[in-house]
Amino acid sequence: MAKPKTFYTCNECGAESPQWFGKCPACGTYNSLEEQISIQSSVDVPSRGGVSSWQSAQGNGKSHGKPAKARASLTFDQITDRQIARWESGYGELDRVLGGGVVPGSMVLIGGDPGIGKSTLLLQVSNQLAQKYRILYVTGEESGQQVKLRASRLGVSKTLSVVNEDQVTVVDTTLPIDPDSIGADLYVLPETDLEEILREIDSLKPNVAVIDSIQTVFFPALTSAPGSVAQVRECTAALMKVAKHEDVTMLIVGHVTKEGAIAGPKVLEHLVDTVLYFEGDRFASHRLLRTVKNRFGATHEIGIFEMVTDGLREVANPSELFLGNRDDPAPGTAIVVACEGTRPIVVELQALVSPTSYPSPRRAGTGVDYNRLVQILAVLEKRVGIPMSKLDSYVASAGGLNVEEPAVDLGIAIAIVASFRDRIVDPGTVLIGEVGLGGQVRSVSQMELRLKEAAKLGFKRAIVPKGQKFPDLDIEILPVAKVIDAIIAAIPHQELTADDLEPDEDE
Repeated sequence: MAKPKTFYTCNECGAESPQWFGKCPACGTYNSLEEQISIQSSVDVPSRGGVSSWQSAQGNGKSHGKPAKARASLTFDQITDRQIARWESGYGELDRVLGGGVVPGSMVLIGGDPGIGKSTLLLQVSNQLAQKYRILYVTGEESGQQVKLRASRLGVSKTLSVVNEDQVTVVDTTLPIDPDSIGADLYVLPETDLEEILREIDSLKPNVAVIDSIQTVFFPALTSAPGSVAQVRECTAALMKVAKHEDVTMLIVGHVTKEGAIAGPKVLEHLVDTVLYFEGDRFASHRLLRTVKNRFGATHEIGIFEMVTDGLREVANPSELFLGNRDDPAPGTAIVVACEGTRPIVVELQALVSPTSYPSPRRAGTGVDYNRLVQILAVLEKRVGIPMSKLDSYVASAGGLNVEEPAVDLGIAIAIVASFRDRIVDPGTVLIGEVGLGGQVRSVSQMELRLKEAAKLGFKRAIVPKGQKFPDLDIEILPVAKVIDAIIAAIPHQELTADDLEPDEDE
């Protein structure tokens, strides 16, 4: 007879413990162990007998001189090549982060803050894919009427078919119907029971299944609550098995914790093929879709969308979104070219420097790495002579885009100096380079991509590190070796002397 066994699982890292602790022995999180009950079968494990029988047949491990022969393994020559045919999702930005399109039979996990637009994006993608393929949209957080209401707002041109238990009924709708899309294969299943979801997938046989979200799905055989470590792990493993065996593409929504990581065990990210993060300020219009894991393409690619009244819209030229008003430049601004994966983006950096009224000056950065900001301030004081220890410093990127790569160091330094002297940097100049601790300007990667993007947007000059090779473009190249040389080149109408670097008397 089955015998129950109690153990404790950490809801942060998934580690198991035979007894309860106030602190997880693996990850050190307090009050994270949850009680789990498993059933132990009274039948002997067959694998033990199989191993013993195999060892007996081999004469207790002694070889009889038989030639080696593979039982189930294959060599690379025996594995047949199959070209991966990707599907266009209807959104070029999503295809970019996926590596060129949706791969049949793959499993994609999309995480992001509440209200960022995950469900909106997947419903729009489902509508586009339903032009050619059969789509099953499983919603565990909304009813069919809620999904229909959101589809009406997004202008979905497909007939939504709501799946009710054993029958499929087409819901009367006032959505704008395209004449070529009559009988379109877009089905909605409001369900959280994993067995019912798998049964519907087996019956409907969709090409793509959207699970919104994995934390709401539960396996009835487990006693733990939906969203727990055991439930998330088992449900994801079951869906992965269906995706690989039945060649069904799975698009899964994952909740995130207050720290921004995907909730649940880390094994959730290990199981899937692709992990995407949907980022952005809820109160801003733009959204960033960033890939951090991709078995079918490059990582650290980004796709940029803009939230409008009828849903998410692709941003064709993201540099214009993060570029300020070049016709009316302000003191303390500088233009840099950041690279996200293989995509160059022109970003405006803004700096504000003012005398401090506290014993320790304040430093704040929005969209830039704080540690690099402090390092650049120290270089400006030590190598250039600006008394940053007596000044509050604030640096921000336009649009809130995170630009944390070293190539934007030179732009941060120039913006700070321009704010300190209340000067305007030439609006037709871009700055590219890493600032070293000795005050030197170091070379960066993907220089050709950055310069091409700057030239395409009409910039006339580029201040870059000395010693690199540059392509022949319609842009003036100014190589510099030191930060002080870059300051003089970026602000040509000003000669910096020792007196200029001292703070004004009225300050």
